[in-house]
Amino acid sequence: MDLTAVSRQLSAWFSRQPAWVSDVLLALFVTAIQVQSAAIPVPLEPVPRPVSAFGYALLIVSGVAIVARRRRPVLVFTITASASLIYFGLDFPDRLSYLGLFVALYTLAAYGDGRRSLLIAGVGTAVLAVGWLIAAADIEPLVAIGWVFFRIGASVISTTLGESVRSRRVIAIDAQERAELAERSRDGEARARVDAERLRIAREVHDTVAHAIAIINVQSGVTAHVLDKRPEQAREALHTIEQTSSRALREMRAILGVLRDGDEREPYPGGGQIDELITKARDAGLDICFEQTSPVTPVPSAIGSAAYRILQESITNVIRHVGTTRVTVALDHSIDALLIRVVDEGRRDPTHAPAGTGSSPPSGHGIVGMRERCQLLGGDLDAKARPEGGFEVIARLPLLPVGSRW
Repeated sequence: MDLTAVSRQLSAWFSRQPAWVSDVLLALFVTAIQVQSAAIPVPLEPVPRPVSAFGYALLIVSGVAIVARRRRPVLVFTITASASLIYFGLDFPDRLSYLGLFVALYTLAAYGDGRRSLLIAGVGTAVLAVGWLIAAADIEPLVAIGWVFFRIGASVISTTLGESVRSRRVIAIDAQERAELAERSRDGEARARVDAERLRIAREVHDTVAHAIAIINVQSGVTAHVLDKRPEQAREALHTIEQTSSRALREMRAILGVLRDGDEREPYPGGGQIDELITKARDAGLDICFEQTSPVTPVPSAIGSAAYRILQESITNVIRHVGTTRVTVALDHSIDALLIRVVDEGRRDPTHAPAGTGSSPPSGHGIVGMRERCQLLGGDLDAKARPEGGFEVIARLPLLPVGSRW
């Protein structure tokens, strides 16, 4: 029979059993070895004191105590150490009577709590060494004292081996915990990236759809009023609706293109499309005064895109909540920031406001989205009603990376 295969089968069988099964088997094995070694004399061994019934009882107790070695390692060590001191104090033969003690020392170090267990094992071994040396003071022949030093050395080795096993187990558990923590961190970061991308797409969809619907709503209302009396103006309104819806569809395809790998994507609207945005707003009926208080300078794409979306949302709110009115849009390019200001004068004639407009200030997610865009870039946004009427949006977008300014 192949011994290697048998060993693997036994190992697999033990791994499937509860821990107490192996402890019971180990306790029976240790007890049997200790009792048998005391009963069978060793050739050429000096004739010691015969092992009495009390000596066998000590060997059985120290062996059977191994059953509880995992649950009560300190207690098991105390029992086996006491039995060993009494056994050798009565001048019974060595042989293999110390096997249970070595198992107890190994278990105390391997399943203990580190420093405290090592302290108990060290103090216990020192007490045992003193007791063994005292018991062997009158040993004959003198060379037999070598067994005392063997017991001391074997006790130290058992403790060291147990501590080595415990250290490796602690290192393995710590490594597993770090791996699990790293995995959770990666999962958390991945979820955060997904949430951020979802929020970004939601903002883009909101800005695009809200702006287009607001213009279409105003132009369709105009068309309904002038269709019979002024067909040319109605045709212009329908043309604006067509252009607005076409533009919104293109932007939607560009935004949702991030969900399709390999698709060609149009660039997001940015600073270069602001003039087109102003033109569409004028076509929607707004009287817009566009001011630039300093020469136009190139800005990062993120800043340009945020500026476009803030202007788009502000104009959309005017169209949706006020209707036809005068709006001032001002852009101020400085060395370290882009300042955006959108001010409307409020409703001119409430009785002739287009359908869908109201007198309440902007509400919903539009202003929140604009403020979040600014904060992501290190800027800030203020939106409030003006005492003299109308509404004002002021946004500041830093042109320098956050943390680079002195």
